[in-house]
Amino acid sequence: MNTLPATLALAATSGKSISLAEYLGRYLVIYFYPKDNTPGCTREGLEFTEAHAEFQALGVDIIGVSRDSLKSHENFRCKLAMPFELVSDHDEALCQAFAVIKDKMMYGKPVRGIERSTFLIGPDGQIAREWRKVSVDGHVQAVLQAVRGLVNG
Repeated sequence: MNTLPATLALAATSGKSISLAEYLGRYLVIYFYPKDNTPGCTREGLEFTEAHAEFQALGVDIIGVSRDSLKSHENFRCKLAMPFELVSDHDEALCQAFAVIKDKMMYGKPVRGIERSTFLIGPDGQIAREWRKVSVDGHVQAVLQAVRGLVNG
């Protein structure tokens, strides 16, 4: 997939429904994470929160996506004081569009889940960069550096 699934409208925090078409003309970071309130997802959320002002100064919006419920997202977002929306993709429509649902092993058992991944979408709706099998450490800074290169380059 190289283009945003622009017609998808998804339930987001703050009582919003987000259509990815709303972001055409701007850069957008979409980061997929496995589960609210887990150690890695909390660290990643905090790092995106801490860097949010820098992303905004570059004209870049951020959306976090997992399969958790809106209630779980609202609590997670409030707990971390996240300044951006979280999307509940309970039916996996967006996850499937970005091919981030993978078979994984958890405690020795096979499970289907989200592979931590981030996508930088350009103003034209095309994927400008993608990061798959993300390790949290240093990831947000790598995304920010890529954004700076595209925006200032």
